[in-house]
Amino acid sequence: MRLAVIGAGAVGRSVVELAGEHGHEVVAVADSSTAIVADGTGGSGGEAVGVDPDAVVARKAERGIVGDDDPADALAADYDVLVEATPTTLGDAEPGFSHVTTALERDRHAVLANKGPVAERYGDLRAAVGDSDGQTRFEATVGGAIPAVSTVEDIEPGHVTAVRGVLNGTANFILTRMAAEGLDYDHVLAEAQDLGVAEADPSFDVDGTDAALKCVILANVLSFGAVDDPADAREFTLEDADVSGIRDVPGSALRLAAEDGRTVRLIGEATGETVRVAPRLVPENGTLAVSGTQNIVQIETSHAGRLNISGRGAGGPETASAVLGDVGRLE
Repeated sequence: MRLAVIGAGAVGRSVVELAGEHGHEVVAVADSSTAIVADGTGGSGGEAVGVDPDAVVARKAERGIVGDDDPADALAADYDVLVEATPTTLGDAEPGFSHVTTALERDRHAVLANKGPVAERYGDLRAAVGDSDGQTRFEATVGGAIPAVSTVEDIEPGHVTAVRGVLNGTANFILTRMAAEGLDYDHVLAEAQDLGVAEADPSFDVDGTDAALKCVILANVLSFGAVDDPADAREFTLEDADVSGIRDVPGSALRLAAEDGRTVRLIGEATGETVRVAPRLVPENGTLAVSGTQNIVQIETSHAGRLNISGRGAGGPETASAVLGDVGRLE
């Protein structure tokens, strides 16, 4: 497959670096202000060849740009799959949503690492797919390398009653450290920021927004996948989620929980009817008590019982592996 990668952050760069190992060729890459388009795919002409992954990544690191072309040139290139890896935005989910619909209007496929279009405009996205010969996939939007979406699809959404789990590594790292060392939230947050586990502004993670977006995506998959007519499905957005974060979890609560053989984790849960994210007590040695930045997804099924899938829920190579897995499913 020929890939156009839109977004040159950690995920986009990793897709560029790893695509060749999966048998794919990157023919265009764009960041927010520049692009590089391979010859013969919308560039200066000639036989189509892919871009040089090492050169693209090095140029981004050294100069802050990927090339000398315009980002619009990457969208117009001759690719099979558009990889949408720009930062997640809420509300209208732009510019990611327009990038994806541009690909679909050209009957190209789109694979998303960007949560915005799937969490905030799922109905619009499905409508655009319905008018196109292209498909969309978005495994990378939920749990990094964990195959949550594809597992739900394989079981069939109508046979899945709920999906829950620990879906944010930053929040989980903080709660794990608080429990292990008896420290308060502010102390561990500062430590996480020093280690690069938490952003300078950690709101997206510690307030539960990131986990909620992932649960909204899962709720949409469950809701739309369980009905024959999309008009009968309920569409979820972030506004439909009941969300509480971890800022107000005191160290004393974790110490008391430990005395009872329990601990606290930020648990998200999605069904075809509700989305909830909140700190919850879980057994200290239970399945949901994953430690550090690990994530876990727990799938409740009608006939197969409970399935647990754990792994790295974030990171450039981890998320890129999910993106490239989706590309493989399109072949």
